[in-house]
Amino acid sequence: MLREATAADLHAITRLYHQLNPDDPVLADGSDHAVYRRILDTPGLHLLVWEHAGAVAATTYLNIIPNLSRSASPYAVIENVVVEESLRGRGIGKRLMAGTLAAAWDAGCYKAMLATGSRDPATHGFYRSCGFSTDDKTSFVARPPGDLRT
Repeated sequence: MLREATAADLHAITRLYHQLNPDDPVLADGSDHAVYRRILDTPGLHLLVWEHAGAVAATTYLNIIPNLSRSASPYAVIENVVVEESLRGRGIGKRLMAGTLAAAWDAGCYKAMLATGSRDPATHGFYRSCGFSTDDKTSFVARPPGDLRT
């Protein structure tokens, strides 16, 4: 079942994010709680979770961005897609992405964009099978000087 995240989901989501980015530091200063609350409270930001067997099994972050072009139609940016490692290959990711795209289309978005840092051809194939194309746009990433993340 796909649903909006609630305050009670923070731990489950950060556990999934650690699977996505295992080198990220664990935040002990409470800043993660403050950012999480801000995400939940901001219109247009949708932190979604997929429940499986009563637990959060996957998550994605759907951002609906207002736009003046394309007849003032918003567009979507999808980030931080992750399925619990032990549950991968069971179709949860496909259902998560289908629900996420449906939410974008329901919000009137004229496109949805997603970038992945993965070099794994299977990951790219997965996103293609969900309806994404690499033929439409070219994506670039800039990072602040000194940032060593890839």
